[in-house]
Amino acid sequence: MKIRPLIILASLLVLVFNCKSAKVFNTGEADFNLTTKQLIKENGKQLPYFKTLQSKLKITFTQKGNTQAHSVNFRMKKDEFLWINATFSVIRAIVTPEKVSFYNKLDNTFFDGDYKYLSDLLGTELDFQKVQNLLIGEAIFNLKEGDYKATVDEGTYILQPKKQRDLFEIFFLLDPSHFKVKSQQITQPNKQRHLQIDYMSHHIINKQILPENIKIIAVEAYDEVILNLEFKNVSLNEELRFPFKIPSGFKEITF
Repeated sequence: MKIRPLIILASLLVLVFNCKSAKVFNTGEADFNLTTKQLIKENGKQLPYFKTLQSKLKITFTQKGNTQAHSVNFRMKKDEFLWINATFSVIRAIVTPEKVSFYNKLDNTFFDGDYKYLSDLLGTELDFQKVQNLLIGEAIFNLKEGDYKATVDEGTYILQPKKQRDLFEIFFLLDPSHFKVKSQQITQPNKQRHLQIDYMSHHIINKQILPENIKIIAVEAYDEVILNLEFKNVSLNEELRFPFKIPSGFKEITF
């Protein structure tokens, strides 16, 4: 089965972890007396620290009633590389702070460009830091740099800017049991776009709380794309290689 470029690139947006660990359950209760500053501080304490990560990643992709599922190898070097590789290196992709690249041996094509395609795909401007934050379950915008207000609804903290941006609205839902991001949502009403990233479950790995399963919903007008991601067999802080070279004779894809 041919793997579409959309699947390859979208799979790099949210890459998270699953290994032998204790599950974290939502047993906490929201404290109505917790200030916004305290809430952001507690969230910041949960920032994961590691150098490298590798895992098996199952990607389930649904669009217009059609569903495809694929398993790939994933490697990450924090702040430098995001890398996936399908069986027999048929598909290989890499994301760096400078660009997004992949090649597909099934149809001898490649893509080598900036973040515009990923940004157009999800309907919001992206860069490496935002993508990486999504991967480790952090807010895509630095909460310490913005002016936010916090409320509590149905046992979940909701953070939003005191003044929403002109072009899009942002909401972050934080889990009261560990203060990690439970969901982050970006809406562009004028373009009928909505991006929602739900962190369905978390694991404790080396005393760090990291996402286990993620569901991504990207909507534009009446077109909806759903990605479900599941990570298995994670190892942290090993020496890893990130080989990538576009084979000669491949045809470049432009969007």
